[in-house]
Amino acid sequence: MNLIGRSIIGYQRGAEQQETLQGVDPSTGLKLGPAYSSASDEEVGRAVELARRAYGSYSRASGRQKADFLRAIAANLEGRADDLAERGCQETGLPDGRIQMETGRTCGQLRLFAELVEEGSWVDARIDRADPDRTPLPKPDVRSMMRPLGPVAVFCASNFPIAFSVAGGDTASALAAGNPVVVNAHFAHPGTAELAGTAIRQAAEECGLAEGVFSLLFGSGLRVGRKLVSHPHIRAVGFTGSRKGGRALMDLAASRPEPIPVFAEMSSINPIFLLPGALSRRTDQIAQGLYGSVTLGVGQFCTKPGLVVLNKGPLGDEFARQLAGQMGAAPAATMLHQGIHQAYRRGVQGRSRNQSLELLAQSASDLEDPACQAGAALFRAEAAAFLKDSSLADEVFGPSTLLVQTGDRNEMLKIASAMEGQLTATLHGTEEDLKECSDLVQILERKVGRLIFNGFPTGVEVCPAMVHSGPYPATSDGRSTSVGSRAIARFCRPVCYQDFPSSSLPPELQDGNPLGIRRLVDGQLARG
Repeated sequence: MNLIGRSIIGYQRGAEQQETLQGVDPSTGLKLGPAYSSASDEEVGRAVELARRAYGSYSRASGRQKADFLRAIAANLEGRADDLAERGCQETGLPDGRIQMETGRTCGQLRLFAELVEEGSWVDARIDRADPDRTPLPKPDVRSMMRPLGPVAVFCASNFPIAFSVAGGDTASALAAGNPVVVNAHFAHPGTAELAGTAIRQAAEECGLAEGVFSLLFGSGLRVGRKLVSHPHIRAVGFTGSRKGGRALMDLAASRPEPIPVFAEMSSINPIFLLPGALSRRTDQIAQGLYGSVTLGVGQFCTKPGLVVLNKGPLGDEFARQLAGQMGAAPAATMLHQGIHQAYRRGVQGRSRNQSLELLAQSASDLEDPACQAGAALFRAEAAAFLKDSSLADEVFGPSTLLVQTGDRNEMLKIASAMEGQLTATLHGTEEDLKECSDLVQILERKVGRLIFNGFPTGVEVCPAMVHSGPYPATSDGRSTSVGSRAIARFCRPVCYQDFPSSSLPPELQDGNPLGIRRLVDGQLARG
């Protein structure tokens, strides 16, 4: 494993700088070498300028060329799998199997986009042919398709050092659409970022792509990210992180002389609604599944269920008793870094002091431990208290959840109606429960990006149908997704060509359909 500790700017390395950062092993608090030089303002500008130049050729690359690039990235990541697992575990405290899983998922996602762009129909080509004899006015020849936006800035997530980071979904979808990418590495796992970044740079060189189609910048604070988003040649931003961080990027992008879109995944408490039929038949099973979902990865998933809504009564009390027993016995585990650990500590302590909440269980952990060890916590509230105190709907990022007990179905509907936008909502029940609670389902359809029945929200399948987004503040734009092949639509826009000669059009719109893709011609789907 050869780590250099400097930014990747096109096909070159950045210079050594006085301003540096280092990865830290969260299980010991010890710093990891090497020290990483923060990119200078000049280096940020050079990376973006190279991306601007690369856009001219890369935006016109064929689907086959882009597919070859994406597959080469996947192959290079697999070739570094052992190094990624070793360094990823050191920098995050996550187990080896988790890093391997993320690497496999990331490579699968890259190949999914490769298949999409190689086939080519994703551009949504539409052709309305001319009719010079139409009266009272002749009809022009009008053709349109999706075209890439331009250089994209991607900010890495702390909780997914592979799958939502340097080579993750934002980078994969932006590259698939034909956009050069400049990545801002996360401070908590710079070594893992460098390994992934070198895999992408090597793939770009192997495929003969223009220098600047990819760059990776390191930064110890906010300066690099702000400089990147403010640069006039950056055309869009991808972000996964906190609401505070996402909101800051949204405001910065909106304040530019020419505002740009920010596709930010932010906070979500992913409510679970336990309907009567479920508790009467599967109390043990649901309690065990919920425990696993809340504590998976030390609760550091954006889809962790942070709210459970259920009715009062003997069944609800028995469920709470079983879940409390499991949560109270949960082993302490290492969180990703000190910042997340401290935020979790503040969240749990704040809820412990809240007079409207009952602490049902808290597993042992030393919250002062510099090794970032955290235990699980379970709280309970009455529906009236939850509806009165908006802070109870705040995300507590870590292995904690809140049970809210309702007196009747009307209170459950009020809670659903009062919720902010979420990534997911889950319902446990029978088919008859679903029919009787159709009004609840209709409310949740307006509130979330993914509805789950008799399952748990942790675990996001990478497939064409997946939607990983939701209304604000779950994401900045609930009309898109950051997982699945629809993610490509975030980083492109429709462009229309009127009365152009066929030879001057992109191949996707030319007469004869030389690429053989699916197109909408005069209102009818056609291929070939």
